[in-house]
Amino acid sequence: MKSVPVVATPTITPGHDAEAVAAQDLPFSAGGILAPGVPVGISDGLKDAPGWKIVKNAVAGESQYLKADGCLVAAKVRTNQSVLARGGDHESTVALFQYLDPTILPDYLKAGTLRWGGDDSSPGRTVDVLVLEQAAAAGGRATAVLARLFGTAESSVYVSVSCPDPASLAAARNDVARFLPVLPPSA
Repeated sequence: MKSVPVVATPTITPGHDAEAVAAQDLPFSAGGILAPGVPVGISDGLKDAPGWKIVKNAVAGESQYLKADGCLVAAKVRTNQSVLARGGDHESTVALFQYLDPTILPDYLKAGTLRWGGDDSSPGRTVDVLVLEQAAAAGGRATAVLARLFGTAESSVYVSVSCPDPASLAAARNDVARFLPVLPPSA
């Protein structure tokens, strides 16, 4: 009896190789390479950055960090976010902002990036996010919110930075970009 050759099914699904996903930048257009339903994470590295201390550690999925100059960072990951997914990750992230505050118009959001995996000593990979910046009103605080909804991974990251003035906000955002990477799914 003669056997008929068949094409073997690959054992690693393209785009679901966690190491390969972590080794590349993740623009909005590449969100579909993540494993379905496996959430992203966020580092807690800001607690070890100069001048920062952790004041809330993973309480209801949120960690908060306070800097000696009065800046406050809140970082959280949410799962089961598929209900907010709209087309690609960019549209889904706009939907996330509008879910949080219906008065946020897409034009208010700016492009930004956070570190994608690794640590301060590794080559920097980036993940696209959208940023909502608010200037400090008289006597108020300068703030920025950085977020991304990963439709395929059904999760989102949300980082808010609030500081006494624009200069300290800029420095705090640099620390967030350096010490608080988004962690690729491990599956």
